[in-house]
Amino acid sequence: MVPTAFADIVGQEQAIQLLTQAMALDRIAPAYLFVGTHGVGRSRVARAFLDLLVADPLDPPQHHPRRDNHPDILWIEPTYRIQGKLVTLSELATQGGKLPKARPQIRLAQIRQITQFLSHAPWQASRLLVVLDQVETLGEAAANGLLKTLEEPGQATLILIAPSTETLLPTLVSRCQRIPFDRLSPAQMEQVLTQVGQVEILEHPQILAMAQGSPGAAILHWQQYQTIPAGLFQACQVKPESLQTCLEIARQLDSELDPNAQQWLLDYLQQYYWLQDRQSYPLKVFERAKQCLQCYAQPRLVWEVTFLDLYEGRNQDANAGIRLRSRDNIPDLE
Repeated sequence: MVPTAFADIVGQEQAIQLLTQAMALDRIAPAYLFVGTHGVGRSRVARAFLDLLVADPLDPPQHHPRRDNHPDILWIEPTYRIQGKLVTLSELATQGGKLPKARPQIRLAQIRQITQFLSHAPWQASRLLVVLDQVETLGEAAANGLLKTLEEPGQATLILIAPSTETLLPTLVSRCQRIPFDRLSPAQMEQVLTQVGQVEILEHPQILAMAQGSPGAAILHWQQYQTIPAGLFQACQVKPESLQTCLEIARQLDSELDPNAQQWLLDYLQQYYWLQDRQSYPLKVFERAKQCLQCYAQPRLVWEVTFLDLYEGRNQDANAGIRLRSRDNIPDLE
């Protein structure tokens, strides 16, 4: 029987079964590695597992303590360093601060916080519990520090959450019991998106295709979709009828969208054109455009060449890359 803490989680039967069996046999591992793509329920399963681990099995569920502010639980997230302080993305969103350009990391100071936390005996639960979310963001020094902690966790269980084992040091992976998380089926995607009030996403096959079985990713893609002016979407979804149209669309995209939104739009257009005619040529045009933007080519020039290629209907081996390299000195990406 699946514990009630997991009852509202859609999918992930294998992960839930492994954790449920460990509890039934009283064989809780000192470290787990929850592996799977973002947005498929890894954190939700971790929270449910924590609720069960801190609960007294003799008490009815309504009397079980919650993980929120529990003295025996420590949840670690990647942080930004802002004016000498470590700030998580959720804290930054609450404060209404501007998102830094640098990516967040789990830092050595946070690993030291874990070490200090584990130096005390549990207050209420049978063990101390630590979750490291997005552990793939560990810096080198932090990863080495965490490795030492995993070697001697003491009276504790650590849960590492990552998209794949390839993003982590093999020595970290070897010290954890792996719990796999799968992408959701279309029916499960529909069920989750309906539960969270995001039914409108189901009407956008491009968004669902980009999400690839991740409800969380679908919601993020939908939020980005809504930030782009409708007129720009309409212009990009029709192959240009003239050279002037190509240049005008490129100008608008360059002036109205930031770099992240431009990269996202290229991903979206790849899915859109593929679903429209199932031809590989537009996919390669947009893929080259993404590579050029990543190499810091001038965005307006990249968009001009992209839409000119769509307008002219060139073959796969046409001159898109040649023109870009000759006009902007971009290195060959192939």
